[in-house]
Amino acid sequence: MLRGAGTIAREYVAILGVAPLWSAAQGRGTMKASDVPRAVAAAMSTGSSLDLTVDDAIVLHDSNKLTLRLLPCDVLARVAPVAHQVAQFEIELAQRLAESESPVAALEPRVEPRVYERDGFVVTLWTYYEAAMPREVSPADYANALERLHAGMRKLDVPTPHFTDRIEQAQQLVASRDCTPALVDADRELLGNTLRSLRRVIGERGGAEQVLHGEPHPGNVLATKNGLLFIDLETCCRGPVEFDLAHAPEEVSEHCPDVNQDLLRDCRILVLAMITTWRWDRGDQFPNGRQLGTEWLSQIRAALDRYRLDVRR
Repeated sequence: MLRGAGTIAREYVAILGVAPLWSAAQGRGTMKASDVPRAVAAAMSTGSSLDLTVDDAIVLHDSNKLTLRLLPCDVLARVAPVAHQVAQFEIELAQRLAESESPVAALEPRVEPRVYERDGFVVTLWTYYEAAMPREVSPADYANALERLHAGMRKLDVPTPHFTDRIEQAQQLVASRDCTPALVDADRELLGNTLRSLRRVIGERGGAEQVLHGEPHPGNVLATKNGLLFIDLETCCRGPVEFDLAHAPEEVSEHCPDVNQDLLRDCRILVLAMITTWRWDRGDQFPNGRQLGTEWLSQIRAALDRYRLDVRR
């Protein structure tokens, strides 16, 4: 069994046990401390205006969005700055996937399923799930849930970004010394070459593409009494399923016999290069981000050596 390496919120989500890379890698910083009280107030007032009983709010997770448990109505609220306009996209995806019984967290049924705007924030309201006990999830269950999610996503005909758009964002960061001033030349060259080369190689493999979650790592999986549910659909993009699987613990891929193992290997190194780049963004607020960025640079070099991949071409 995979045992938890940590939790986003002890009472809300059981983090699956993973290697350090996947248990802590995906954060995009935290909301500005000065914005947190306003964001909490926006969520509470939104809930109250919808006739939900809201006397308190517990912060469950603080990243680029704030995730709250509103009490005593027991509703999950996700709050982001108003410029974060993908909230509507996420709601529409969640509704359509729920209709096909895909394993995704549901919207709060007591209110209209839409984006609410208040005091410079957008607020979305979701079902709150108690964590399953004990908090253990097998790689086979993880693989099965991801396969079911992909099956539901194959039925969607919606415009989404391409996964290479995310690579492009990382490449732009690496190319900008103003955005990544602490990167030394050798590391900048390594990241730039890895992103460019693997983007090309993955494209040349010509694998089938479909709508993906985009970041189905353990932090975006809820272990509930009703099974595993995926959250945070704002990262949805189009690409090969191996790109999604690259975010999961390595043991999960052992239960996915139909995947292209060479493509999966390339995607794992690519994702590692992307999240390493984010840690060197001068605006990154991830705890110990620079230390992790340094460790992951070493892991990239080791992986390229292990598989004898020359990214300088």
